[in-house]
Amino acid sequence: MSSRAGLLDRGRAWLSHHRDSAADSLGRLLARPLGSLLTCLAIGIVLALPAVLAQALEEFRQLSGDWQAPDRISLFLRESVSEEAALAWREELEALPAVARVDFLSRDDALVEFRELSGFAEVLDGLEQNPLPHLLLVAPAASEQAAQLRARLLRDERVAEAVLDSAWLARLQQLTDLGRRVVWVLGGLLLLGVVLILGNTLRLAIESRREEILVVKLVGGSDAFVRRPFLYTGLWYGVGGGLCAGLLVVAVFALVGPAATELAALYGARSSPLGPEPMAIPYLVLLGAVLGLAGAWLAVSRHLGDIEPS
Repeated sequence: MSSRAGLLDRGRAWLSHHRDSAADSLGRLLARPLGSLLTCLAIGIVLALPAVLAQALEEFRQLSGDWQAPDRISLFLRESVSEEAALAWREELEALPAVARVDFLSRDDALVEFRELSGFAEVLDGLEQNPLPHLLLVAPAASEQAAQLRARLLRDERVAEAVLDSAWLARLQQLTDLGRRVVWVLGGLLLLGVVLILGNTLRLAIESRREEILVVKLVGGSDAFVRRPFLYTGLWYGVGGGLCAGLLVVAVFALVGPAATELAALYGARSSPLGPEPMAIPYLVLLGAVLGLAGAWLAVSRHLGDIEPS
């Protein structure tokens, strides 16, 4: 019975010290609000940057995913190919099993369309002759055969150039994947920076309380007992930095979101406002808390052993 009561007393003492350490560390931070706020802002900026980049990249990926670029091959015919010859070849192409449909665009129709889209009507009117060729728009029967069909048609002597219209979307996807990797690498480096910032801050806090730590160790205080207040200090810094990061992310999207939404609407790709995910702030606070504990643990483990009673 007495052993059970002893365990309960030790448990209450352990919880009491956790509560006192959390309250004391928070009180020390609030006692110097400017310095604590600047540290939290520095952590918040470092956390917010990869969060904004990752969210912006995800929004762009969704936007590009809404763009439907059908596999279509644009055949620019040589100037020597007449309209009659182009129409005859169109019928031959439509008879091929690998071709689903072929549309013909004459050089005159192409000039009219280019004049309307480019805004260079006066320049085009000043030309002595139409510089545009006849155009055949070939839709492959199967998307996976588009590249092979393009290579086959490009070998024809009547073709000056063959362009696969979906190729640009594939390049865009590759650039998006590259950007995602860059964001992950940059995010990892910045998160390491958060740990280093907290480690340096906690190192200074440990040095400022060296005499207090020596007294605690002289009366038999364990390393865990001494470490606990500094871990809570790192936790509070991390939570504050996460809150600052969340507010910065919201502010950034509030500033650029309306313009980005209008731009996306021009492509008919989005109707909902551009902004951070609903769980962005809780995730940032949780991430800041974890990094705060990690930075504090590393700093205390590194420097606490150097402070021993002589």
